[in-house]
Amino acid sequence: MIRNFLFSVFFFIGIIIISFIFLPSLILPKKVVLFGGKIMGYWASFCLQFFLSTKIVIKGKENIIKNKKFFIASSHQSMFETFYLQTIFNFPIFILKKELLFIPIFGWYLKKIGSISIKRNIVSKENLNFFDDIFKQVHSSDRPLIIFPQGTRLLPHERIPFKKGSGRIYEKLNISCQPVAINSGNTWPKNGTKKINKTITISILETIEPGLEKETFLEKLENTIYSELDIIG
Repeated sequence: MIRNFLFSVFFFIGIIIISFIFLPSLILPKKVVLFGGKIMGYWASFCLQFFLSTKIVIKGKENIIKNKKFFIASSHQSMFETFYLQTIFNFPIFILKKELLFIPIFGWYLKKIGSISIKRNIVSKENLNFFDDIFKQVHSSDRPLIIFPQGTRLLPHERIPFKKGSGRIYEKLNISCQPVAINSGNTWPKNGTKKINKTITISILETIEPGLEKETFLEKLENTIYSELDIIG
């Protein structure tokens, strides 16, 4: 419990300090704010390793897509991947809940870096333009989009169907998909006590090329990620 407490205190204090240090970046070029996000990712990994004795392993670095546009589809079990994936990939563009943009300071950063927001479980004019916004953002930037096709953080053993919107994004963008499987929930679950002396494995899986029917893509993506999660535990 003491190690959990120390992790939480130091992690969140660190995030707050980084946020305040980078406040001037809100009037500077976007890449300065993006650099701050990468630092938060490294801070998260440091706190896990130092306070919880977590080992972080990255598999499949050779599969990282280079020199062409792609989007990342990652499993989602904890806050870890929202921070740490920024250290592996080139400043990804996040899709997030509209409500997050209203968080003081943090929400300002999310707007500055071009995050794409959506109002969940509601039909609105903004949501109707959602896929067009994604297309414009991705094709006007070298940054990859990152999506969590499960739609929410899950427990390590949960295997829910992927959201159909992931297939629509694949169809709309017509670019390669980089599947990623992460078992972070064994260490940093969405609820409850964090675990010590565990290993977080980030598996960067083989590319799914464009051109499949969206239903076929979604089935392949789901099978690929869940099969890897069964392997890494």
